[in-house]
Amino acid sequence: LTPELRALFEDSKVPKRVHDLKLMLHVLCGLGVELRGPVDDAMLLSYGLNPTHATQALADVAARHSQPPPSSLPAAAASIHALVTSLRAEAERSKIMSVYTTIDLPLAPVLYRMEKAGVRINIAVLDGLSTRFAAELERVGEKIFSLAGRRFNVNSPKQLGEVLFKDMGLPAPNVRGKGKTISTAQDVLEQLAEINEVPRLVLEYRHLSKLKSNYVDSLPLLADAESRVHTTFQAAATTTGRLSSVNPNLQNIPIRTELGREIRAAFVAAPGNQLLSADYSQIELRLLAHFSGDPLLMRAYRQNEDIHTLTASEVFGVPAGTMNKETRNRAKAVNFGIVYGISPFGLAAQLGIPQAEAKAYIERYFARYQGVQAFIDKTLEATRREGAVHTMFGRVRPIPDIESRNPNQRGFAERTAVNTPLQGTAADLIKLAMIALDRKLTERNLKTRMVLQVHDELLFEVPLDETAEVEELVRTEMEGVAQLNVPLVADLGFGSNWRDL
Repeated sequence: LTPELRALFEDSKVPKRVHDLKLMLHVLCGLGVELRGPVDDAMLLSYGLNPTHATQALADVAARHSQPPPSSLPAAAASIHALVTSLRAEAERSKIMSVYTTIDLPLAPVLYRMEKAGVRINIAVLDGLSTRFAAELERVGEKIFSLAGRRFNVNSPKQLGEVLFKDMGLPAPNVRGKGKTISTAQDVLEQLAEINEVPRLVLEYRHLSKLKSNYVDSLPLLADAESRVHTTFQAAATTTGRLSSVNPNLQNIPIRTELGREIRAAFVAAPGNQLLSADYSQIELRLLAHFSGDPLLMRAYRQNEDIHTLTASEVFGVPAGTMNKETRNRAKAVNFGIVYGISPFGLAAQLGIPQAEAKAYIERYFARYQGVQAFIDKTLEATRREGAVHTMFGRVRPIPDIESRNPNQRGFAERTAVNTPLQGTAADLIKLAMIALDRKLTERNLKTRMVLQVHDELLFEVPLDETAEVEELVRTEMEGVAQLNVPLVADLGFGSNWRDL
């Protein structure tokens, strides 16, 4: 890097134009350069304008704006310069500049610092889990062979199909997999698992195998000299505005299974620190209350009532005092199903009940929560009119299939139109909280580091002597990030590892 170029990068009066600011910060850090001055990011502008594109790579953004793909560094620079000019003008017209300037752009340096910090893992714990998972895989495999009556390669869809549909005579689906073999995809096995033990065991085998290869065996190989793993957060990859995580994906570790939780035990704090998890409580349901203004939902959240118990009482007619856990869980499935536009068919499959019963539950829900029905109707009407939906902060998502003649495509578009304002606003809220917390930690000269974001949850590594101050700071910033018609609540927990918080 020439002294002249270094001076330009570090001159706070010279505006910069880049494609992927976060990546640029990593590259410049490697060169010992600190980027200063106002910055524009062509990738984030393009993403804000239309998050449904498959990729926001420079060549693709250029092609979408009738520019040739840049074949050299000077051509890339010229392309970025021209793109920022046209994208900014487009963003002004589309009224998405506020999302870009207050959320997406200031978040890039926050994510850069999180990636640089990484999260510490205990390799010995993972080594122990590897042995345990191998034994579990062998146990489940032997049980499959015993019930199937012969040994075969469980990982081979072709051999599995032969065992299930020829040898065992289970009903074959009409769906075909790769190479025109009968499909043994997850949804097929889930249906078969209701009538036979072998498909259920195969699902368990696949789950174990995936956890072992994706996390237990691969995480130690990705750790640095301090046993820290550095994921890459993608800020321009999802259609809803949520962040995603790759190499490795740390947002996908299952927590509903015992073995998934065991993997979380391998994520630890550095010596002299502990982990703090801060998780927004039922944020999408709270946003449903905020957007719909439904009196029952609003009252429940304002008075800190249990929303699942309330729904069980309203929909199933079960008094709160005599309610068991199973009834509450059924109500929970209804509550979250409504957020994702669940159909009677989907709810029936989830709860293992007849479709007519599931339909009656959904109808009773909307009869009791009339504000929710009105919100859904209003959202769909606006989406048909505009061909897009918006989050509370103005993030936009085009929904072109909302008027599709294909009922499946139209149904999916309608479910997407209802869920996106909820999921997208939740994503924006946690991003705003991350920006505020990053700034406050720096201003107060605290050593606490934000190390992970998993959708509604933030994970921090906190020195023991900063515990009280950081707990108060995180709660205040997360709960006060925006003014809703119902309270925002963050659940906080400290611990030496990610499982035991």
